[in-house]
Amino acid sequence: MSPKNPPASEVVLTHPDRLYWPDEGVSKQGLADYYAAVWPFMAPYLVNRPLALLRLPDGIKSHQRFFQKHAWKGMNPHIEEIADPQETDGERLLRIVDFNGLTALVQSAVLEIHPWGTTTDNWEKPDMITMDLDPGEDVAWSAVISAALDVKARLEARGLAAFVKTSGGKGLHVVTPLAPKAGWAEVKDFAHSLAESMSTEAPDKYLSTATKAKRGGHIYIDYLRNGRGNTAVAAYSTRARPGAPVSMPLDWSELNEVSGPAAFTLANVPQRLKTRPSDPWGGFFDAAVPLQ
Repeated sequence: MSPKNPPASEVVLTHPDRLYWPDEGVSKQGLADYYAAVWPFMAPYLVNRPLALLRLPDGIKSHQRFFQKHAWKGMNPHIEEIADPQETDGERLLRIVDFNGLTALVQSAVLEIHPWGTTTDNWEKPDMITMDLDPGEDVAWSAVISAALDVKARLEARGLAAFVKTSGGKGLHVVTPLAPKAGWAEVKDFAHSLAESMSTEAPDKYLSTATKAKRGGHIYIDYLRNGRGNTAVAAYSTRARPGAPVSMPLDWSELNEVSGPAAFTLANVPQRLKTRPSDPWGGFFDAAVPLQ
């Protein structure tokens, strides 16, 4: 699965030894090398999409954290600005179109990348649904896996494909590719109804509203990733958390072998890329159908 020729970048890293994850020894250069390795697999979920970015100039222990959807002073030109067609007079949004753009994000200390569920070619027609399974603190990992399989079954019953990845945070994301036909409201309503049905049928397990008082022992089925302008962490993106975890695409068959939502990190992903025979999300967009 590992690409033979990592891409080259025109962007020069300054201070490449700066530590972004100091306890793990992961430097700016180390992050750039990781993204060079995963770029062929990551690009379809990143290129030409409006982005929200978590920037930590001094790494994960930085006191400064910027969650940015718009340009900042000194931003590299390989990070493009693009007008939202519904807000042409507002601040421009951000996107990248190639590996130079991703390297520019690394140079700018972007440690998490959160794209919209659509491309800038089809602003009003999402091409994926993300169901974020967010467990309470006392929920077993096995219960999160069961919830993901439940979501998978419900999606497949509607004629939709389902793919799974770790969030790199607390849970799992079940992601469905869509032919870009339905609009934002329709897609969000569908995701909402799926979450509501799970909560109604198994109220002891699931919540469809983010009520903190009730989170104990429950998994919040977060459908809100699917509204216009909302985002979810990209497949293969790092997370600004201890351990340098990564949101990692999985094959459903290996889910029970995964130890937890932060099991994949910058330290162990290179070995995974070398040993897996194929990309577990290789057929993602080939499986896209219109939302019925």
